[in-house]
Amino acid sequence: MTKSGIMQNWKERERMKIKNFRKLFSLLLTFLLTLSFLSGCMVDQHPESSTQDGADSAKNQNVETMLDITDPQEKAAVESAKRKVSVNANPRIIATSPAVAEICDKLDLDLVGVCSSSVSKIPKRYKKAKKIGTAMSPDMEIVSSLNPDWILSPSSLQSDLQPKYENIQTDWAFLNLKSVQGMYRSIQELGDIFGKQEQASTLTEDFKTFYQKYKRENEGKQAPKVLILMGMPGSYVIATENSYVGSLVELAGGENVYAGSNQEFLTVNTEDMEKKNPDIILRAAHALPEQVVEMFNEDFKTNDIWKHFKAVQAEKVYDLTYEYFGMSANFYYKKALAQLQPLLYGK
Repeated sequence: MTKSGIMQNWKERERMKIKNFRKLFSLLLTFLLTLSFLSGCMVDQHPESSTQDGADSAKNQNVETMLDITDPQEKAAVESAKRKVSVNANPRIIATSPAVAEICDKLDLDLVGVCSSSVSKIPKRYKKAKKIGTAMSPDMEIVSSLNPDWILSPSSLQSDLQPKYENIQTDWAFLNLKSVQGMYRSIQELGDIFGKQEQASTLTEDFKTFYQKYKRENEGKQAPKVLILMGMPGSYVIATENSYVGSLVELAGGENVYAGSNQEFLTVNTEDMEKKNPDIILRAAHALPEQVVEMFNEDFKTNDIWKHFKAVQAEKVYDLTYEYFGMSANFYYKKALAQLQPLLYGK
């Protein structure tokens, strides 16, 4: 085959790859916009009844109490789960997402099954655990064959996965990974349920120590107004404070110009964005970060309205590091907040 033929085939493969990702992103966006009102209850099988959300405002919260679990139904769900685990001293656990697997690793929990991922790393200790498929689409035949006592998944996928779990008659827990606070509340709950209180306490105290210092560094500083764009090649949405990247900006002290929504992501036209008059524009990628940066650069160059934004005029438009600013809370949050510090407040 000629060189030009090879290049043509390569371009066609890349075009199809992006096309497939766009379809996936469109489906995921519809899914998230439908689900984003779900609460942060970690264990309860009826999340709509919980009132405690992991994306609580961090600005006015005391660091010592911001991880407290106050919802009575959430507490009751944890106590019920603890009684179930006490019957089985060695529960068979499956983690269906990389973020959940990482939490299990930090808590020193053994897994019989774990998701596969071509993007995120799965902890080495689980290399012998049975692969059960991707986070978005676990193979329920494999899951069922492992006879799990517990399946742990992110709450963002609860609407899709819970009916499947009900069909195999197992216990499950959906972890609130929409914010760092939600992640650590889930860690505390898992610690209580599976007898890993010491590990959970060590993790939460580390967060409190870190964030206490981080918050002091920003005291007295003017909170910038921030617009957050979450993109895929060919499209993007607005990330509110209820999304993970939005919660990080809030922890850093930024003011989300689309705060107040009960959704994680919004579809908004650029004219409405301009009216919000953001001081800073942050751009994040759901996937394919290099292509997303190219898309944003092209759109900002060719769409005339962007030049009227104060943030664009002041050259305060920044692309966030893909590894740190994903869809679920994870232990890269310290690096994420370190990156946000100079972007929001200057060096």
